Amino acid sequence: MSLNDTPSSERLHIGFFGRRNAGKSSLVNAIAGQALSVVSPQAGTTTDPVIKAMELLPLGPVVLMDTPGFDDEGELGELRVQKTREAMQRTDIAVLVLDAALGLTPEDAALQRQFALRGIPCLTVMSKCDLPGTLPAGSEGILFVSARSGQGVTELKERIAHLAPDTKPSPLACDLVKPGGLAVLVCPIDESAPRGRLILPQQMVIRDLLDAGAQALVTKETELKAALQRLAAPPDIVITDSQAFAAVSRDTPEEVPLTSFSILLARYKGFLKTAVAGAAALPALREGDRILICEGCTHHRQCNDIGTVKLPRFLRSVAGASLEIETRSGHDFPEDLSPFAAVVHCGGCMITEREVRMRMRQAEAQGVPFTNYGIAIAMATGTLERSLRPFPALHGLLPEAAR
Repeated sequence: MSLNDTPSSERLHIGFFGRRNAGKSSLVNAIAGQALSVVSPQAGTTTDPVIKAMELLPLGPVVLMDTPGFDDEGELGELRVQKTREAMQRTDIAVLVLDAALGLTPEDAALQRQFALRGIPCLTVMSKCDLPGTLPAGSEGILFVSARSGQGVTELKERIAHLAPDTKPSPLACDLVKPGGLAVLVCPIDESAPRGRLILPQQMVIRDLLDAGAQALVTKETELKAALQRLAAPPDIVITDSQAFAAVSRDTPEEVPLTSFSILLARYKGFLKTAVAGAAALPALREGDRILICEGCTHHRQCNDIGTVKLPRFLRSVAGASLEIETRSGHDFPEDLSPFAAVVHCGGCMITEREVRMRMRQAEAQGVPFTNYGIAIAMATGTLERSLRPFPALHGLLPEAAR
């Protein structure tokens, strides 16, 4: 991925939901202007969510999601419905597609309640309105559309655009560096680093600094000390991969602010405060406690993988106990968190802010501490207090062991 590409996690996710054969796939194809989904009169044709990243005017970069019917039946049907529930977790705007021959069914009404419960803005449309027959009564305020004739498709795009959140993006790193200032980015290159490119959080921070008129000096942890010595003046901040916290903290002068990409991502995604508070549970973990480690991305596991090898080692060192570790990746996140003593999440660069926040709220509702990679590793390396100095408002939340 280049610095100019918009990652999926930064795109508005528009999900199309409804009963089987309600016309969801045809409508998605009409909006996209291409045959993304298979269309058939047979109910249940869409067996897995169909995902398409594209530019949709006037919204810009979006992700369209065509989901299986929420009324699917049987053992296999329940698995498809589960995929639809997972898609709902990352939906920013929902389009509820009703079949004009049926109107609003109990299954559709249940979906409306789910959207309201999750705070997802929902637009209800009546599809297949060009087919002969009387449209059901009680359909005021519902947009009538036809994928075949194109009726209502343009208006549907406009209505979706009106539901888009009108919020300014949260700062990533630009507010920590003055215009014209310098940030030193420490990017270790080890066996788990992708060949020929930087990982997404590093790319995002570089682009954020460039857009703000700041400068970025990129180095490995083994060259950091020499790089700092070459500078005529100290940098505004040093930002490191969490895995190198101990070495980077040792080589960075105490007066230079220091934090990590993972901590910046947690702030950007809106769960840093919760992650800091959740870290208090780590030293209190007991022998045999079960910990859920979640990664928003899926990748080939290396021999010294961060999620399955390094982070469990860090957690056991903080707790001073043997822990049971369960790892989930991608959009696989359990609904029941009661078996876990804590959830440790990645920065969330590959999933949307809405999905990360839903996971956070789910943990909070079930009373399970929720923290992240950068916070946990900073705890283990004794650098948590220092890594949070750039965010003084969070200092009061620091666990006693980290002060």
